[in-house]
Amino acid sequence: MEQTRPYQRNLYRLPFACPAMYCVLSAVGEGTITNLSAVGCAIETDQPLLLGQNVALRLMLPDQVESLPIDEAHVRWVHGNLAGIEFIEVERTANLRLHGFVWDGMVQRFQSIQQKRAIS
Repeated sequence: MEQTRPYQRNLYRLPFACPAMYCVLSAVGEGTITNLSAVGCAIETDQPLLLGQNVALRLMLPDQVESLPIDEAHVRWVHGNLAGIEFIEVERTANLRLHGFVWDGMVQRFQSIQQKRAIS
């Protein structure tokens, strides 16, 4: 008999907030990204998403005016209007932008932690 194991993140997620739009079948909604990694995010939505559902996303990251498209993503967990999303299909240019944005955010966070330690 196959045992199931709880969902675990494999990468660090950058905590921050940015608006997003999502599309499920023919319905479009709005939400707020609450944390982000190169392969997923958590999103608080205006309507609950369903576990296992596939969605398309548009992230409004502050690094550019143009939104970042996630062509296909999978809902991995749900708690009310908060959902964990795994990115499945991201166009190459968008993927490079996403990785760069997350990397820059991680470097800034690391430098901030180092500065706080140096002051203490």
